[in-house]
Amino acid sequence: MSLSIKPIGDRVVVEAAPAEEKTASGIYIPDTAKEKPQRGKVVAVGDGKKDEPVTVKVGDEVLYGKYSGTEITYEGKEYLIMRESDIYAIL
Repeated sequence: MSLSIKPIGDRVVVEAAPAEEKTASGIYIPDTAKEKPQRGKVVAVGDGKKDEPVTVKVGDEVLYGKYSGTEITYEGKEYLIMRESDIYAIL
């Protein structure tokens, strides 16, 4: 997938994973009770700062903070733009 958004500096663009539709026991979760996802796939990466290159790369599956980043809609899809420091782990 080629995304024409190019983040600046240490920012990355993440496509959030879909929210869980039902629990492990099979109970369906209504839209009003769904939690915001905290994992996603990196789709674009900035160049990093002068002495700090970005350590994540396009295609990495990551975990990030619950309220991290800024939500944007681009070409009908939802994305998050966040600093690399908002990413907790690469899966």
